[in-house]
Amino acid sequence: MIQNNYKVENYKTIGKNFYSKRDIKNALKFYKKAYNLLKENKDTDLLIDMALIYDEIGEKKLAEEKYNEVINIDSKDERAYYGLAIIYDGKKENEKAIVNYKKAIEINPNYNRAYFFLAGIYDDIGEKNKAIENYKKVINLDYKDFWSYTNLSSIYEELAQYNDSLEMVDKALSIYPNHYMALFNKAVVLYKLGRKYEAINLYKLSIEDNKEYPYTYLNLAVIYKNMGEYEKALEIISEGIENNKDSGFLYYNRACYYVNLKKYNNALRDLYDAVNLYPGFIKYIIKDRELDPIKNDKRYKILIKN
Repeated sequence: MIQNNYKVENYKTIGKNFYSKRDIKNALKFYKKAYNLLKENKDTDLLIDMALIYDEIGEKKLAEEKYNEVINIDSKDERAYYGLAIIYDGKKENEKAIVNYKKAIEINPNYNRAYFFLAGIYDDIGEKNKAIENYKKVINLDYKDFWSYTNLSSIYEELAQYNDSLEMVDKALSIYPNHYMALFNKAVVLYKLGRKYEAINLYKLSIEDNKEYPYTYLNLAVIYKNMGEYEKALEIISEGIENNKDSGFLYYNRACYYVNLKKYNNALRDLYDAVNLYPGFIKYIIKDRELDPIKNDKRYKILIKN
């Protein structure tokens, strides 16, 4: 028995070493060796490690099995409920995820990440007040949680509670002053408050921090479009396309700018690119009055027919 325990611990140590080096295949190989040596398999730490790897490599059923093994051994192990919740969350099985996040929190009321991801589900399903409540619990546990402040700012903006939104985003920016998402969120709020030039500057700073977030280019270009500055809007959205070649909505919007500038060939080319990336755009193109000047073009008719 002593010899067996030694081997188990040895295999676990080797597995952890491989895992720390991101050699997932060998990590799992040695975890399995340890698991197979345990007659009653009551090592919850080993089971959790195996579950985490199975989840990471997409073997969700095996991960669930291991988490449930942990629960059968120790029904008060919050890690297992949290792990199950993460799996269900990823599969958009919201009710199951909520139950398991809540179970993890019931066992450990200080489970920071459980509150965080529970808040995310409530936000996704439209239960904004519950989302706010849970993000605030995260902040009570960690007053420097950047993403909780950032996500709260987005929720308050959706609810048109702009002062609260600005308060939250300013706290986020006090933690990471140049983070693209916080700058983006603040720009959205300021533009809605009529402070468009401040919003423009923040969108530009957001792009400096992350050139691969396409919505910043979209929003900034729309501001210039609304100001009647189509050439400037075109310049911004073209830069966005250069850095985000797979964002179909940027091509679609640029097509609209080209139409306003009477560059119809360019507009049609962009519509084809947009539809190639996302065929669902066809139904919007058909209804889009801004595109009326090109709707008698043979190429347009071929596009919507196909």
